[in-house]
Amino acid sequence: MHILAQRALLAGALLLAAGIALAAPAALADPTGTYRVVGTNPDSGGEYRGTVTVTRTGETYSVVWQIGNTRFVGTGLGAVIRNGGFFIGPAEANDSALAIGYASGNSFGMAMYFEREDGRWEGVWTYGGSDKVATEVWYPR
Repeated sequence: MHILAQRALLAGALLLAAGIALAAPAALADPTGTYRVVGTNPDSGGEYRGTVTVTRTGETYSVVWQIGNTRFVGTGLGAVIRNGGFFIGPAEANDSALAIGYASGNSFGMAMYFEREDGRWEGVWTYGGSDKVATEVWYPR
């Protein structure tokens, strides 16, 4: 995919996700931990389940999904919603949003998640070359 197309796709996903998040109430923050994952496949619409572990690694997050026999490894940036604004930067304990790039084998993609009041994280994701977006929810374990 051309770099400008990738940037446009990322910008569109971030704006969509930011709009969802700005309408949400204040969150609990600190995305680190292990979660149960339930998501949809963008191509078939079928549901999948697995786990995801988020670890703060300096100024970024290490994000590792285990979906069936497939492992996806990602790197994330944190963000907070404060005073009606969306602030993205180095990983911090008060982050209530994550922007993640991930890979598995020769496949890559990106995702954006926002924390909800009950501690779950809701997001959207896509993979390189796709023209579709799917949803994913992380439930605290």
